[in-house]
Amino acid sequence: MKKFLLAAFVVATFIIYSVHQRGEDSAAVATPASSGGLDTATPGTPVPGVSYKDGRYTGVAADAFYGFIQVAATVRHGQIINVEFLQYPNDRDTSVQINTQAMPFLKQEAIQAQSANVDIISGATDSSEAFIKSLASALNTAKS
Repeated sequence: MKKFLLAAFVVATFIIYSVHQRGEDSAAVATPASSGGLDTATPGTPVPGVSYKDGRYTGVAADAFYGFIQVAATVRHGQIINVEFLQYPNDRDTSVQINTQAMPFLKQEAIQAQSANVDIISGATDSSEAFIKSLASALNTAKS
């Protein structure tokens, strides 16, 4: 039990450190290749000239290795105002810990970028890539 708690602490610490350092350390950032080329902007930056139809759009359930991630994007006045996680890997303690750390950052960055072009979170690569794929599919439906 002590080894598990220590490992969990190390993973959580690494994720938090990586997220805070991603602006300074380009090794912690990867281009979201799994978005299928739907958006071509640099990760974390808004896509110019893209607006969305108002509504709530559900993305595909994307494989995140230990389960699936599926999100729904809410659009109001042509802007993403919310991203809700409908499904995420939560049947293992490690999955719960990783996803509860990563999901708020992914959501915040998507709303800020107004696209699925978000940075991949170190330590949560599979979850990040599945998030990007699910959100990109939802936003493709929402494009006006």
